[in-house]
Amino acid sequence: MSVTPLPTSIDATVDLLGKAGYIADRSLATVLYLALKMGRPIFLEGEAGVGKTEIAKVLAASLGRKLIRLQCYEGLDVSAAVYEWNYGAQMIAIRLAEAEGGGDRERIEHDVFSERFLIKRPLLQALEPDPDGAPVLLIDEIDRTDEAFEAFLLEVLADFQVTVPELGTVKAPHPPIVVVTSNRTREVHDALKRRCLYHWVGYPDAARELKILRTKVPGIAKKLSEQVVAFVQRLRKEDLFKVPGVAETLDWAGALTELDAVALDPATVSDTLGVLLKYQDDIARLDTSKVKALLDEVKTELRAAE
Repeated sequence: MSVTPLPTSIDATVDLLGKAGYIADRSLATVLYLALKMGRPIFLEGEAGVGKTEIAKVLAASLGRKLIRLQCYEGLDVSAAVYEWNYGAQMIAIRLAEAEGGGDRERIEHDVFSERFLIKRPLLQALEPDPDGAPVLLIDEIDRTDEAFEAFLLEVLADFQVTVPELGTVKAPHPPIVVVTSNRTREVHDALKRRCLYHWVGYPDAARELKILRTKVPGIAKKLSEQVVAFVQRLRKEDLFKVPGVAETLDWAGALTELDAVALDPATVSDTLGVLLKYQDDIARLDTSKVKALLDEVKTELRAAE
């Protein structure tokens, strides 16, 4: 993997992301540029499906860095996030040493708590030296963890080091590029946010979403792409439990393309709503008459814009 130098300007950051197929607005590119320049973690908050996780993936691919992902969940602890010992292998090593009758207790203990028995989890992996440069560490959906893990993470992000009692302190020779994401299912503590540069990733406007769509689904018909984006934009104004994100827009466009659709019609929209919406109550709210009314509005708006 070839290493790409860090961008030297905001425009260069926009270009870097664009070459990897991520259409970023200037405000996002500005925060990313500053985070890379200052060596600070970036905290990305926003609704699910707006492209927060994709930013970390694109950064890693664009810069030629390894991507290390820590997927957060309720109950996440140090053994799953940082390290744990391979107890099974340690027991086998102890039994073999005893069977051979060699070595004293202190030497056996030293051997079984050596690095070869250490299982390195994402946070510890991200602190290791890498010839391709410091990796991109994605701490995804931090809002799913509890406050105890948040407090532990504060120490890691402050000094980019962790302590393994049996081995000592492991400190990153070069801090990783850290991207923390949150879907805001709960408020994340201010202390964690203060260690990061913050950016709210919202839904894109119609022009940018259309550009994203045509980049990610290049085979889509021109008319269909315009109608898909306009329909989704209109749908986000409805009182739904979960409005569709960019990820759902792309999935829907891909599905419609697979169906050889060249334009939207009420029947096609109704039949494929399960690709766009993920809750039955939302799907039920969009009955045939409602879909037709929304589609008529969309077509009228598009004709007026021509």
